[in-house]
Amino acid sequence: MSTESDVDVDEVVDRFVLKAFVEACLVLEEGIATSKDIDLGMMAGAGIIPPPFARADATGLDEVLARLERAEADWGEHYAPPAILHRLVNQGRLGVKSGQGFFPYARPDAGWDDGPVKLERRGPVAIAWLDRPPANSIAPEVVEALAKVWAEVDGDPEIRAMVLASANPQLFCAGADIKAFTQMDEAAGRALLDSMHDLLRSWERSSTATIASVNALAFGGGCEIAMACDVRVAGYSALFGQPEVSLGIIPGFGGTQRLPRLVGEAKALEMNLVGDPISAEDAYEVGLVNRVVPDHELFDVALSWARKLAGQPPLAVQGVKQVSARGDLDEGIAAEKDAFVGVFVSEDAREGISAFLQKRTPKWRGK
Repeated sequence: MSTESDVDVDEVVDRFVLKAFVEACLVLEEGIATSKDIDLGMMAGAGIIPPPFARADATGLDEVLARLERAEADWGEHYAPPAILHRLVNQGRLGVKSGQGFFPYARPDAGWDDGPVKLERRGPVAIAWLDRPPANSIAPEVVEALAKVWAEVDGDPEIRAMVLASANPQLFCAGADIKAFTQMDEAAGRALLDSMHDLLRSWERSSTATIASVNALAFGGGCEIAMACDVRVAGYSALFGQPEVSLGIIPGFGGTQRLPRLVGEAKALEMNLVGDPISAEDAYEVGLVNRVVPDHELFDVALSWARKLAGQPPLAVQGVKQVSARGDLDEGIAAEKDAFVGVFVSEDAREGISAFLQKRTPKWRGK
């Protein structure tokens, strides 16, 4: 029987880490849970930090594959490298060092590695990375940063498509920064609305195609900026919602206008009046998203869409988009801005926002 001095602690740890990774891959391959949910579960339920997929991405999937091949030879078939690991390595998705593994990783261009939105170029495709921890919430500096990135992207004739993605694997965008909004008066609030709407309408009229890669929560403003993109691709764990009504306010970045155009008036009214989120699969069924894919394939699929659209004739792309963006959308947005400002300065809005920040149930007065 082994004594404590006989135990190779490093080998025990290595066996455990590798076996946990193999089991996590099997759970993913069997469709029991998504890569994001597996890592969250391992952190919250088992206390494994970093969790298997994030750890493997940080190590390098090619290195993990080599370690498993040695482990299989030394310790048996239970350490055989999973099929999904072979596939990702063969695709060149090696983790952090390649910019993509089980999760995507931002590799911003020089000069774009600071701020809440980062720019990365990959040939004719640009990636605008939302990176404002912890929730990528939309504040004035985010709108400004998005506009700065877009000016660079749309002004570069070599870039034909832009992917809007999150640098946070656990969410896309949780919506507006409520605390930032409470610090603005009516004039500042209207100026922010104008800036955001000008930006989103520019996306819709440009020859540059836009693709939203929605990896998790897309609530409020997060859902609205996704709706302004030409294409929305969602991971299975994504959730979409317009919960503003629970704060005593209404959507302010186009949610009352683009949502009914995508899902129909009845479903849009339900989402805007009830405020409950819908799953990625439900979002696909009602027309809110174009594709739903496994979480670990999401960014790759979004890039595929971007490369395809980047190869389309730019004048034709712009013509289709400009014609499609006509109609009464501008009139509707103008009406939404007026309604948002009117509701935002109401007593109910102050009560709803205060209740949200204080984590209590609001008491509505209809004033």
